[in-house]
Amino acid sequence: MPQTVYQLSKQTIQTMKQYYHKSLTTTPQGAIFRAKTPNAVITAYNSGKVLFQGKAPEIEAERWGNEGSSNTVEKKSKPQSIYAPSPSLFSSSHIGSDEAGTGDYFGPITVACAYVKEHDIPILKELGVKDSKNLTDDTIVRLSKEIVKLKIPYSLLILHNKKYNALQKKGWSQGKMKTMLHHSAINKLLQKIEDNAYEGILVDQFCEPAVYKKHLATERHTLNDKTYFMTKAESYSIAVATGSIIARASFVKEMDKISEQLGVSIKKGASRHVDQQIAKIISEHGEGKLNEVAKVHFANTQKARKYM
Repeated sequence: MPQTVYQLSKQTIQTMKQYYHKSLTTTPQGAIFRAKTPNAVITAYNSGKVLFQGKAPEIEAERWGNEGSSNTVEKKSKPQSIYAPSPSLFSSSHIGSDEAGTGDYFGPITVACAYVKEHDIPILKELGVKDSKNLTDDTIVRLSKEIVKLKIPYSLLILHNKKYNALQKKGWSQGKMKTMLHHSAINKLLQKIEDNAYEGILVDQFCEPAVYKKHLATERHTLNDKTYFMTKAESYSIAVATGSIIARASFVKEMDKISEQLGVSIKKGASRHVDQQIAKIISEHGEGKLNEVAKVHFANTQKARKYM
């Protein structure tokens, strides 16, 4: 298993413990803390040694690389690690971008990015802004209205199903669609905030940065300066969490519109219950209707046939 070992100060280790507070697990004997992230398991010991182990330990280790020296590296750092944000970004003025609806058969993809100033971070936290995956749809819709009242600058884009299906038939992957949506939303927001200072742009990571840049290049675009990527970014960045809530609230509203249009409460996700609902919609409205309300290339379209 790849691993990296750093020797860090007690002060840095305490900063790390706070940074990883949502990922903490049982602390082994002789350790100050242990945390588990999608990239690695991080164990900090009383001796000052910090061990990073897992599928991509260098991504987590690089966050703290300037604080100490590495004395054991068994796997070379990937170039993409330069796109990992510094922990200081989360307490600074920055832009965060996230999407909703990508795994749902019905409904569009929505992407929203928000610019959160440093002094607005505690206000948003007090309001209850956090990872939208841990919030109910009703709470998300309510919070999105509160965010608008606070006049937090944001940009929202909706890729409706007709356009989604047309792009998919054209050869665009969902990853490319999301890349271009994030890029466009970020550029629109940068125009809105004009000369307001920001420390960086954080995108909730859905692909490797090199792939993201490749998608941009195919449409003759380049990555914005100071852009970073991080999985589960909404758990760390209040700006990404804000964008996530705005995107999710928009998705919920669009799903409500589809439900009203079809006269039935449309199910989210892509389960067998969705398959059954697809069969009913085809029976009542014809298969062509799916092009207007669903991501028809999902396997659910074929699975639904056994219920017809």
